[in-house]
Amino acid sequence: MYDPEDAGFESDPFDPDDVVWVCGVDYVAGWRDATDAGGQLAEALTSAGFDTAGLEWQAKTDADGAGRVRLVLSAAAAHDVAALVRAVARLGKAS
Repeated sequence: MYDPEDAGFESDPFDPDDVVWVCGVDYVAGWRDATDAGGQLAEALTSAGFDTAGLEWQAKTDADGAGRVRLVLSAAAAHDVAALVRAVARLGKAS
């Protein structure tokens, strides 16, 4: 299985004291989903040859329990990711 930490994905441990709880909202499931999604994104970028060493990742949840992945990258890395996405888009149009 892919370990998100291999690509610089940092997931803070879920801390119930950091959130205001709303009865019936499954925050842990959202956090787990965000952790998994961040790992999948890191794996996809790595397999595409992108160096993820300088990226910062965080798994979070919204007030409604939806998972969120925060990605922080330098301007240079953002240019590289944009170029990668454009290249994939061109391949999709060519087929």
